[in-house]
Amino acid sequence: MGFKPITYNKKTLKLHKAAIAPDFEGKTILVNDPWDYVEMWIKRNGGNNNEALFYWQQAKYFFQATEQLPKVSSPLTAYYCFLNATKSLLTFKNLKFNESHGVSGKTENNKISLSNEKVKFQSSGILNSLCNYLKEPCQNDEYSLKSLLYNLPYIHRAYCLTFTSDKELFIPVFNPRFVQKNGSSKSWLCMEVKDKRYANHHTIKKLPNIFEKDEGISDGYIIREKGRFDWNKNDLSKFLRYHSKVRKYIFYIQSPQRLWYLKRSGNIQTLIDRSSLTITFAAMHKLSELARYSPMLLTKHFESKHNWLLSEFISTAPYQFIDEISSELTGQEFMPPGVKSW
Repeated sequence: MGFKPITYNKKTLKLHKAAIAPDFEGKTILVNDPWDYVEMWIKRNGGNNNEALFYWQQAKYFFQATEQLPKVSSPLTAYYCFLNATKSLLTFKNLKFNESHGVSGKTENNKISLSNEKVKFQSSGILNSLCNYLKEPCQNDEYSLKSLLYNLPYIHRAYCLTFTSDKELFIPVFNPRFVQKNGSSKSWLCMEVKDKRYANHHTIKKLPNIFEKDEGISDGYIIREKGRFDWNKNDLSKFLRYHSKVRKYIFYIQSPQRLWYLKRSGNIQTLIDRSSLTITFAAMHKLSELARYSPMLLTKHFESKHNWLLSEFISTAPYQFIDEISSELTGQEFMPPGVKSW
């Protein structure tokens, strides 16, 4: 091969869970859940930032309440967990935000369908500020709850088994890492596709246009980013800008293992170019509205064919959202203890 892995402080540089300000010098944090560690981290790093700590503690209490409630009630506390965790992030980062939620919802006609549950991103408010932090556009976009759930990797299998006619959006990739051309500073991101169902020419046609198959490697199916950056271990600024650019195309599932997924592109009307954080926030807001104002309607959703999908989202989303927010807040990565951190 004409390239080698990039190392920094004797560590191989790999894709980081934090999208905006990843800490490549720190170790992976091994904890069963991030609540107490992040609380300690805020105290150590926030100085007198008691407001961020308060919001984080509030998020924890709502999270604990969510675990105790039935699925027809838990979206309300889950959403307020997300709301307070987001406010903690924004406050700690000294980002101003309007106290409105930044998202609204409505139900169209009387048919029980996820497509009829609409969610609108507002031009101000907490969700808008989260979008700005993640460098996402926020221009009063409106989506159906079905489309939002379709674009979440951690429930995508449940979605595709529920709505079998919709195409898969996520390609599992392994070991996304940064490599450097031998004898040059030119560097790029590459990753491997191991599953034979995706290691074929059909997958290439689905890739976002900034990616391509590395045709120079015959003993594996390697996808690489077409662009290059100049690696300089004494100045990480170019590398961090590059990481931010490619990170928005690749998603992870909170798990005892490193599970990364490249999101496909193409002419799919319901494909949403947003992070799983903002999509999860918006989807849970809609369900919380139903739980609060239309509980009978929410109950009918749980009696429909998409009952399992909604149940998977409500039970899984809090763990995924808090894992992602924890990484964004601290710049660190979290894994359960007793599991190899690679």
